[in-house]
Amino acid sequence: MERAHQPSFAELYTPKLVTVLREGYDGRAFKADAVAALTVAIVALPLSMAIAIASGVGPERGLYAAIVGGFLISLLGGSRFQIGGPAGAFIVLVAATVARHGLDGLLLATFLSGLMLMAAGWLRLGTFVKFIPYPVTVGFTAGIAVIILASQFRDLLGLTLTAPEPGELLPKLEALAAALPTVNAAAAALAALAILLILACRKWRPHWPAYLIAVAVTAALATLADLPVETIGSTFGGIPRGLPAPALPDLSPARVIEMLPTALSFTLLGAIESLLSAVVADSMSGRRHRSNCELVAQGAANVASALFGGLCVTGTIARTATNVRAGARGPVSGMLHALFLLAFMLIAAPLASYIPLAALAGVLATVAWNMAEREQVVTLVKASRGDALVLSVTFGLVVFKDLSFGILVGFSLGALLFLHRMAQSVEVETGQPLVEGDRPDSEAPRQPYDAAHAHDLQIALCRISGAFFFGAASAVSAMLDRLDERSRACVINMADVPMLDSTGAATIEVFARKVERRGAALYIAGARPEVRRILQSHGVRSPHAHFRATMTEAIAAARDGIPSLQETLH
Repeated sequence: MERAHQPSFAELYTPKLVTVLREGYDGRAFKADAVAALTVAIVALPLSMAIAIASGVGPERGLYAAIVGGFLISLLGGSRFQIGGPAGAFIVLVAATVARHGLDGLLLATFLSGLMLMAAGWLRLGTFVKFIPYPVTVGFTAGIAVIILASQFRDLLGLTLTAPEPGELLPKLEALAAALPTVNAAAAALAALAILLILACRKWRPHWPAYLIAVAVTAALATLADLPVETIGSTFGGIPRGLPAPALPDLSPARVIEMLPTALSFTLLGAIESLLSAVVADSMSGRRHRSNCELVAQGAANVASALFGGLCVTGTIARTATNVRAGARGPVSGMLHALFLLAFMLIAAPLASYIPLAALAGVLATVAWNMAEREQVVTLVKASRGDALVLSVTFGLVVFKDLSFGILVGFSLGALLFLHRMAQSVEVETGQPLVEGDRPDSEAPRQPYDAAHAHDLQIALCRISGAFFFGAASAVSAMLDRLDERSRACVINMADVPMLDSTGAATIEVFARKVERRGAALYIAGARPEVRRILQSHGVRSPHAHFRATMTEAIAAARDGIPSLQETLH
C-alpha cells in the first residue's frame, strides 16, 4: 500500500501570501485586491467600533485590533482570503474579562492567548480543532447571538440604569425590564432606522455598504436635528488619530497565573472561529487553507494586538465572505483593508464622534440575528435526537453558564454520541456450520447455526465489519463467546475492519487463548496490514493464531488442520 505524502515544514507553514506571489501577481490582481479591501474596510469600520463598545472598552480598541491584527493575519496566515479583526463571538468573554480584571487583564489574556495559539500551530493541533462537531458550533454561535442581542437592549432603547448592567443573562433582563420607563424615544428611533436601512440595503441593494450607510445616515440625522442621544464623542471623547506606541502588558508571575484560564478560553474560541472562517472561505473559493499556519498567524496577530492595546482578534466569517464576494485575489486585500482602516483613523477620526451608540447597537443587533443560524438549528433538531441534544445542551450552557464550559461539554457529549453510533455500526455475523454430514434431499435445509445444531459444527465462521474499537469490544466479545466451543477451528473474517484499537486487539487475543486452551485453531482472514500489526503486537500470532490473506485460504488451512474432518470429506 502506498503511503500518504507527508507534507514538509515549508508546505505546512509557508504563508499564503508567499504562495500567491510565487504564482504571479500583477497590477490587475492588485487592483482587484484594492477594491475588495476597500469594500471590507467599509464593513469592518463600524463593526470594529461596535464590537469594542459592546465589549466594555473604547471604540478605538476595536480599530487597533482590526488594523494591527488584521494586517498580520493576512501577512502570515494560511488562508488566501481570511480577514482578521475583533469578532462578535468574543464580546461575551471580553466583556466579562474587562469587568473582572480590567483593561490590563484583557491585554494580558490576549497576549497569552496569542502565545498559546502560536504553540498550538507549531504543535500541529490545527487539524484537531476541525473535529468540533457541527451541532456544537451551531449551538455556541446561536448562544452568543442571544447574549449579544441582550447586551444591546440598553443602547437600542437608550435606557438609563441605576446600577451597572449585570453580566448574567437573566439578571440583565430583569434590570433592563425595570429600566423600561426610561426609554429614550430618539435613541430607539435611530436604532430602528439603522436596522431598517441595513435590511433595505440587503434586500434591494445587496452590494451597497449597509452598515456604513446606516451609521452615516443616523449620525447625520442625530447631529442636524440635535437629538438627545449618546454618541461616541459624548461617551468616549472620540477616537485618537493614529496607533499608540506598543507596550508589554504586566507579565508578573502572579498576574500571568491569574489570567491563564481566560487566555485559554480566548485560545479555544479563537482557534475554532478562525478555522471555521477559513473553511467558509475555502468552500466559497474552491481553495484550501493551511490550518496550522493559520493558527500561528492568529497567535502572532493577538500578541501584536495586545502590544498596541487592541482586543483579541480572530478570523471573521462575515468580513471574510465579503472579501471573497468582492473579488479578492489573495492576502494583499486583507493587508490593504487594515491600511484603509488606519487611513480612516489618521484622516477622519473626528467624524466618529458623531456616531450614535444606538446606531451601533442596531448594527450589532443585525449581526446577532444573522449569527443565530436559524435554518441550521431547525435542520439539526429535525435530523436526530442526538444532534438536537448536543445543540440544546451547548446553547443552554453558553447562554446561562459559560461559553468555554458550553463548548467543552457540547464537544464531550458529541464525542460520546459519536462513539455510541460507531459502536452500533460494528457488525458481527456467525454463519451456518461450514461442514455438515450428508442428508437426504427431502430433508429441509438447515437453519442458521444455534445450539441445537452444535454437534454438526467443525469450523465456526465469524465476520466482523466496522471500526473495532473499545466502544464495540464488549459486544464483539459476547458474540465470539457464543461460538460453539466444540468446533475444531474458528475463522474470523476481518477484511471489513478498517480500524482496530488496543481494546479490540486485546479482545481478539483473549479469544485466541481461549480457543488454544480447548485444542482448536484460530485463523484470521483478510486483516489489513495495520490491523494485522496491532493484533500481532498484542500477542495474536503463531502459535495462538494464524493469518491468511483471504477467507478461502483460511478455510482451506482450517480443513487441512483437522484430520477427522478430512476423513469425513473422503
